[in-house]
Amino acid sequence: MNTIKLLRNLAKRFPKSLADHGDHVGLMTGRLKEETKTILLCLDFDEIVYDKILSMKEKPDLILTHHPFIYGTKYRVFKHNEFKKILCEKIDALDIPVYSMHTNFDKGVGGMNDALAEAMELTDIKPLETCYMARGGRLKKPMEIHDFALYATKKLNLEYSHLTHGGKDIIETVAVLGGGGSYKYRNALLEGYDIYLSGDTPHHIRRDVLSQHYNYLDIPHEVEKIFVSQMKKILLTIDPTLNVIEINHEDLPELIH
Repeated sequence: MNTIKLLRNLAKRFPKSLADHGDHVGLMTGRLKEETKTILLCLDFDEIVYDKILSMKEKPDLILTHHPFIYGTKYRVFKHNEFKKILCEKIDALDIPVYSMHTNFDKGVGGMNDALAEAMELTDIKPLETCYMARGGRLKKPMEIHDFALYATKKLNLEYSHLTHGGKDIIETVAVLGGGGSYKYRNALLEGYDIYLSGDTPHHIRRDVLSQHYNYLDIPHEVEKIFVSQMKKILLTIDPTLNVIEINHEDLPELIH
């Protein structure tokens, strides 16, 4: 498929204008090819992915990531990160461009947080009024909070989660924001959701949640690996002939207990 046409189609769904101020989305490095037949999807482009590419007989025409490969200008990033500079030089030498869709994918219809809400089989899914990136919805039937925590952990394909239980014992409505959105719990609280799910939660947020008599399920940032499967679905609706390679290489940290 023509590469520009493909990216324009994605841009209609997840325009750069949706990205947070200061976020870095779009072409990270390399030059786009005129035609794209094979796309490699991953949450992050790193040395592990690079090594896998080296072993491939057919190299991808485009690498599409969720997290920006280069978060800022190359000059500023490479000045403080020699490893990133070396990896960029390696992938440039293979003539494979890297393109990233981050908070524009998080906010867009059918993107990250819609996918997470759908994975939990919520109904009446919609953006929060005060936080367009997050999604809220309703469980098909109410659940005791610990049962819900286990249910959500399984549905989101996670090995564990961390529950802060300071609010209702029965959960009917749920708000979710993948990645590091713990500070947005107040939005879910004020809009009346029974529990909020996000990640990268510092100690003071957990204490605030308890002081507000609220519920919070801390889910690992790696839950965003759903980007890979969700983006594959989207790409194949655009062009079913695309060869889409998925790499899910980001395991959760080992839980010691």
